[in-house]
Amino acid sequence: MNNSPKFRVGLIGTGYVSKFHILALRRLANVQLVGVCDLDLARAQVVAKEVGCRSFGSVNELFDAGVDVVHILTPPASHAPLTIQALERGCHVLVEKPLATSVEDCDRIAEAATKANRVVCVNHSLLRDPFVVRALEMVRAGAVGDILAVDYFRSSDYPPYLGGPLPPQYRDGGYPFRDLGVHALYLLQAFLGEIEDVQAQFRNAGKLSIDPNLRFDEWRALVRCAKGTGQIQLSWNVKPIQNQLFIQGTKGTLRVDLFSMFIAHRKNTPLPKAIERAANAIDEGRTICTQVTGNVMRFLRGKLMPYHGLQILVEDFYQGLLSPLPQPPISVASARQVVDWTERVARPADEAKHQWQVQFPTNLTAPILVTGAGGFIGRHLLKRLLEQHDRIRVLVRREIPADSRIEVVVGDLGDPAVVERAVAGTEIVYHVGAAMSGSREDFERGTVVGTRNVIESMRRHQVRRLVYVSSLSVLHAAAAKPGGKMREDWPLEPRAGERGAYTQTKLAAEQLVRQATDLQAVILRPGQVFGPGAPVLTGAVARYVKGRYVILGDGQLVLPLVYVEDVVDAILLAAQCKPGLFHIVDKGHWTQEKLIHQVAGENAKIVKIPFPVVYLLAVGIELLGKVLKRSVPLTRYRLKSALAPIAFDCAAAEKELGWKPRSGVEEGLKRTCTGG
Repeated sequence: MNNSPKFRVGLIGTGYVSKFHILALRRLANVQLVGVCDLDLARAQVVAKEVGCRSFGSVNELFDAGVDVVHILTPPASHAPLTIQALERGCHVLVEKPLATSVEDCDRIAEAATKANRVVCVNHSLLRDPFVVRALEMVRAGAVGDILAVDYFRSSDYPPYLGGPLPPQYRDGGYPFRDLGVHALYLLQAFLGEIEDVQAQFRNAGKLSIDPNLRFDEWRALVRCAKGTGQIQLSWNVKPIQNQLFIQGTKGTLRVDLFSMFIAHRKNTPLPKAIERAANAIDEGRTICTQVTGNVMRFLRGKLMPYHGLQILVEDFYQGLLSPLPQPPISVASARQVVDWTERVARPADEAKHQWQVQFPTNLTAPILVTGAGGFIGRHLLKRLLEQHDRIRVLVRREIPADSRIEVVVGDLGDPAVVERAVAGTEIVYHVGAAMSGSREDFERGTVVGTRNVIESMRRHQVRRLVYVSSLSVLHAAAAKPGGKMREDWPLEPRAGERGAYTQTKLAAEQLVRQATDLQAVILRPGQVFGPGAPVLTGAVARYVKGRYVILGDGQLVLPLVYVEDVVDAILLAAQCKPGLFHIVDKGHWTQEKLIHQVAGENAKIVKIPFPVVYLLAVGIELLGKVLKRSVPLTRYRLKSALAPIAFDCAAAEKELGWKPRSGVEEGLKRTCTGG
């Protein structure tokens, strides 16, 4: 191909998959990447700088740069209009799956390609995956006899949502099936022939959902094809992530694992069935060990590539363009049926999400907003507010029980449009919402970006009163000395990154609130909050291992406990207070050991790990993290901060808020342990 004409190529869309298209293009001698285009020009500029090409903010600018091939890597709804536009500008097109979101659009693309005398190829990349190719060869060679059924199981996750406008996977109910279901359908088509019927179900996993922004995260489909039946299972919750094909026939079965990189073949034999089962299991184990080891080595040597099928398909596409009568590896005609059945499944999900959304009120009148009302503190605050007010507005990520007095806005704090809708028309915001778990990106979006969105929206709508729930973790705990007390002017954590994402983002969010001097903001830093619906003996107290409570240290560390109803008292008092910052901790003297005995009984078995031993363990883990260049859960600094002899002075809360614990820890523990 070195003497072949050079194709001038442009990429439209610079999302996750674009880097694999770029890797493929870099291996081709007859390709010049002219530029990349994205509505997010900043993102396009980053990609362009990395690969050494131009960046464009509009497709017309890209076309004007003189490209003759474009890769369309945008969300499915934009595929057809962009493909047709590219064809009209005289470009060949490689478009990501699915080709379009209707068969009518597929036909328009085919007509435009014929009129322009240009080639359109669809990225059904798994048809070029080496393990799928091998499985198809084995089936055709009779390895499983007559094929009866194919099952496809795929679990996945989406790139971290960093905040800002919602990405497409969160906007449309059917997007997950358009994204991954299309792979399943064209694979079933390849193994079992023409698709004749698809019966699908989709649902939300509720409390088990890992990504609350994804409305439908569990999918099942039964597919009838010309030569057998197929089943599809898609999940965004099953872990570890899977990508497997199970091919079943009259003489054997194949298990194709596309992530672990092996094909296991179980055969029908004349042996007694008990012996056959054992022999197949042993052979499968040997096959998996041999193939996985060999394929890992191939991967390390570059013989197997990330998204291997995609990169091979890109190569085949450009090879095909050199033919006297260019033909795409995957044609519009072959993709049309897949689009048809994809949409028959995805569109009902689009409609189901729409119907789910319209149940929530659009005419919002409540003057009080609670963010994070589905969380532990938020639930208790909402209950108390409903005792005092006729109507409350809440912003939650997951649905809460229906109540005519509650105006529900469901969405992510990182989405400025959702926050805008929640804040508009209110008079006070109780900002309790924050990320409590997840990736570093989840913490950044849910805590920092969310707080910034709340502040900016309050300014736009002239909402002045803000009660913000921060955390004691923002304080420089390692500086504490025995006998000293932390007041509100105690230094902030100077090494927040070493304390973890929670501390780092809570500190950043609190600083945003403190800088918003145009708002009447009250910041509360509650201690270790407990109560009905939340565990008392958390990891900060002890670890429960095989019937024993394992404590780091001597068990005499004083815990900054505070009962949730007492925290709610402080939050409600803060709504009437002048701007300020307050620690909210009970005065009771509760050590780890005392708390365990109070909750688990005097006979609870406790194991204490001496501090020197824990310190040595932290040193070892810290060194391992440096070698692996990864963050680790335990370091010397984290340990020093966690076991610091901290005591808190809450005189400011008593004097300026008028707050004292009404229930107290002991009464709170009784209610918590009895569920009252």
